Order: sequence, then structure tokens, then C-alpha cells
Amino acid sequence: MDRVNSNLYLQNLCIMEANERLRRKAQQLDQENKQLLAELKLKQQQQQYVANSPASSQALPPGGASAASLKTAAASMSGKRQTK
Repeated sequence: MDRVNSNLYLQNLCIMEANERLRRKAQQLDQENKQLLAELKLKQQQQQYVANSPASSQALPPGGASAASLKTAAASMSGKRQTK
């Protein structure tokens, strides 16, 4: 009977040690998960800020120059023609 109890005690001890290792690993993974989630939220906020900023509405269209820069170039060209 003592031998059976000793075996059960050793098995229980091994299980408790394995549980402790798994608990520490789960805490580590949870901490990494929270850190990654915070980084993801920060990146999303930055992207939303850039998308909603006034500068983004004046971003260059696929053709190249913005409408404002085209107007400025046209005005300067017309001014040069008049001085000739």
C-alpha cells in the first residue's frame, strides 16, 4: 500500500510541475498577445488619423500632380506669357 501511495504521490508531483510550467507559458503567451493587440490598435489609430487628416485629401491622384499644383503651374505660366 505504501508503494502505491508513493507512486501516486510522484505522479501527482509531476502533474503539478507540468501544470506550473503550462501556467507560466500561458501567462507569457497572454502577455505577448496583449502587447501585439496594443501594437495593432496603435497602427490602426495611426492609419485612421492619416486617412482623416486634411493632407490626405490633397494626396496626389494616380495621374501624378494634384489639382492645386496644376492650378499654381497654370497661373505661373500665364503670368510668364504676359511679361514676354
